Amino acid sequence: MSQPNRDQQTLGSRINFITSANKGKILCNKCLKCGHVMIGTIYYCEKCHADEMQSVELEGSGNVVTYTIQAVAPEGFNDLGKPYAWVVFRVENSSLKVSGILVGVKVPADLPLGSRVKVESFDPKYGLKLQKIG
Repeated sequence: MSQPNRDQQTLGSRINFITSANKGKILCNKCLKCGHVMIGTIYYCEKCHADEMQSVELEGSGNVVTYTIQAVAPEGFNDLGKPYAWVVFRVENSSLKVSGILVGVKVPADLPLGSRVKVESFDPKYGLKLQKIG
């Protein structure tokens, strides 16, 4: 594949991922050879290395598996104005794990492991913005 086509593919995949996230979904690629599902910005199967994929959207909700609370934001992130957590969650009905930012988490009691979260939107600076549900 020539470089301009790969650049166009990358830009198109990013735009599609952002569009899905703004609808509360996670855009994924499903390998047509082995069926493995990966985040939509991966172009080669992590399992069998095939390059033929089908786009699928998963619901952007799941359960928290780990997180880090940022009580003091690093430079460039201080415009959030409050503590936040960098959260990794397992997407419902899949083995896929995705990360995003969840504002307002001050202490571990605010977000016990297993808490339900969902994708709220995509922010060009922060990536996936999450919301606690339930």
